[in-house]
Amino acid sequence: MGIKSTLCACLMMAIGLAPAIAATTGVEHTLQNGAVQLSVWEKYTGATAGKRLVVLAHGSATAGRESFDLQVPGVGDVSLMDVLAEQGYDVFALDTRGFGRSTHPESHITTAQAGEDLNAVVDYVAKLRGVAKVDVLAWSWGTQYGGMFVMAHPEKVHKYIAYAQMHLDSPDLAKRRQQINVFRNNPYVVVPQAGWKPRFYSMTPAGANLPAIVDAYADAAARVETRTSTGPQLDLVTLMPMINARMMTVPVMLIHGQYDDVADQQGLLPFFQALPNPEKRYVIVADAGHMMMFQKGRHRFQRAVIDFLAD
Repeated sequence: MGIKSTLCACLMMAIGLAPAIAATTGVEHTLQNGAVQLSVWEKYTGATAGKRLVVLAHGSATAGRESFDLQVPGVGDVSLMDVLAEQGYDVFALDTRGFGRSTHPESHITTAQAGEDLNAVVDYVAKLRGVAKVDVLAWSWGTQYGGMFVMAHPEKVHKYIAYAQMHLDSPDLAKRRQQINVFRNNPYVVVPQAGWKPRFYSMTPAGANLPAIVDAYADAAARVETRTSTGPQLDLVTLMPMINARMMTVPVMLIHGQYDDVADQQGLLPFFQALPNPEKRYVIVADAGHMMMFQKGRHRFQRAVIDFLAD
């Protein structure tokens, strides 16, 4: 910041005004991956030139925009996309096939197909912005197809963040295995508005949640995910493990909440230890569970992400 702009900012704070923050721009993109049309939501501030790109990979419940750009009236710093955009990143969140605004095949989608979708999106945004590499942050099931992508294409990835990565013995996966016939027999299921709320409280104290955020997420999910793909669930209960730490050669951060019902030290420390790149971190966030980016610990989560990407 130059002397003139620094002085201006100091004067504004002295009289009780905060320096202006550049407006955040949102842009919707569509691209083809074979017969599938993919939707991608972008957020950035100012101009896009010279910014590092971050691609966000959603989990098995809600699409990219609902997962990473949730807007809650009266509650700040909920949208991870806005937080990263304000830090100077050009941020993209995809909807894999079977989710959100992307094509919904009538048959089961697979984790491998989602990995192909992520690869197509990375190629698209890299060409759009004229860069060779992107940063990737993946959440929940996203760590499986995101991990597949990182294993197959390390040359396209600067840094990788695996948020709430499950493992073979994850407590919540044990519960899902009891529903395997439902997953096999139904490529999609309908989740009512109230059905989107329990995950906030699975192994997580009520005090870690803000009801306004829980309600906003449930409303957004019910509005957009009118039918929810079971393909991810089927893979999670039949194909684990799907990723190999030794084949992930880029810098990696594993991060999860202290109350997460799929990610824990017992299951993930061996994975972390096997990561070959010495630039790696393992972070546990207090006051947070699987829905960490919406919970009380979300600011700690945001700081950890920003710090890892900037280092």
